[in-house]
Amino acid sequence: MAGLLLLVSLAGCATQRAEVATLPVTESPALQSTQTIRSRQSSGAFDLLYITDRAPVTASDSTLSYGAERALFLSFGSVSITPTRNSPTSKSELRVGAISETGRFPATPYGVVATANGLRRTPTAVAAHEQAAASLQAEVARRLAIANRKEVVVFIHGYGNGFDDAALATGEICRSLQNQFVCIVLTWPGGGSGGLFFGYNIDRESSEFAVADFKKAIRIIAEVKGVERLHLLAHSRGTDVLASVVQQLAIEAYVSRSSLWQRYKIANAVFFAPDIDLDVASSKLFAWVSDPDLAFGSKSSPSTFPPQGAMHLTVYSSPGDKALGASTLLFGSALRLGQLAVARLPKNRSEAASKWAGSQMGGLVDFIEFSGGGGFIGHSYFLSDPAVKADLVALIRDRVKAGDPRRQLVEIKRPFWRISDVQQASR
Repeated sequence: MAGLLLLVSLAGCATQRAEVATLPVTESPALQSTQTIRSRQSSGAFDLLYITDRAPVTASDSTLSYGAERALFLSFGSVSITPTRNSPTSKSELRVGAISETGRFPATPYGVVATANGLRRTPTAVAAHEQAAASLQAEVARRLAIANRKEVVVFIHGYGNGFDDAALATGEICRSLQNQFVCIVLTWPGGGSGGLFFGYNIDRESSEFAVADFKKAIRIIAEVKGVERLHLLAHSRGTDVLASVVQQLAIEAYVSRSSLWQRYKIANAVFFAPDIDLDVASSKLFAWVSDPDLAFGSKSSPSTFPPQGAMHLTVYSSPGDKALGASTLLFGSALRLGQLAVARLPKNRSEAASKWAGSQMGGLVDFIEFSGGGGFIGHSYFLSDPAVKADLVALIRDRVKAGDPRRQLVEIKRPFWRISDVQQASR
């Protein structure tokens, strides 16, 4: 019975799924596909940019999609999200529409050649990378030009999610933000058929596989001219991916005497129900803080931090999250970050959390506790609960800080907050 409960809880790590009606998709002529790809556009749709290292798959009717297998290359393109018009056969108000692949990066690892001065990347690999990067940046710039806000929102999904699940979750977030931003779904090879237990382990390694690709993608996006702010959002297993990406980008920024805000325009990193050990998260996110020997420019500078600017980390947690309870048992962790609550923190962890958000770091972090529902497992409240969605909108769209009355948060002890019971009761 205990094993059965564990497997049921692990199943809940996936974002709450919707029954989706997938329309035929198109592939870019630039990819020189030999197959005929059919497409149909639907009225009332809005569009997302997707970036993925999932392997492409071709259905029996010659339509293109993306599966759970890993690709050695990074692809990108557009996916249409269409309203269901309250269809009685669908649990969601949205469905996946037309998909069009725009470009691909070279397969990894990139080619190298030995020279008298050591190894060098091949000119072919460099040229292909630069062409793909320019194409991706041009697509972001095109979307930026017609967006109300010159800001980019990126979402990374969790365990058990297929391509459609990831796109629908991103579409729901984008719609909550009134489609004012450029919205991008970063989707890694999750949602395979390994079963609940082994499927989780397969997805875990696939999420780690995606870190290098997503770091590259976020860096390229941040360098697009006209991007004013970059908001990075992740759910469940995707938060570990984002934590690793942020760790590596933060070190890159620090050694160039810069910060995540100054170099990459990252204004927000938001973790929903993070499926990551509390200690591991702290180690990854603040590796550069705890390493005074790290080169700051050409030499180390033990007491120097670059200005952090608008950069802020927000963690949404729920002590009643049964899926993360299963992860705690499975990995023997001290505490999953997504189950964080002040009362559950050992004293030394509480002091560490206060350091995260204290005056030394300029109030860098807020921990927001949710005590409502979110389905049987209680893991997908970021999509289903209006109070949580409203708080995200206030954070991202309205740039309202915790403690401002416009955000319905109850202060526990800074940096810990709770979604207002009144706000939850009104949903």
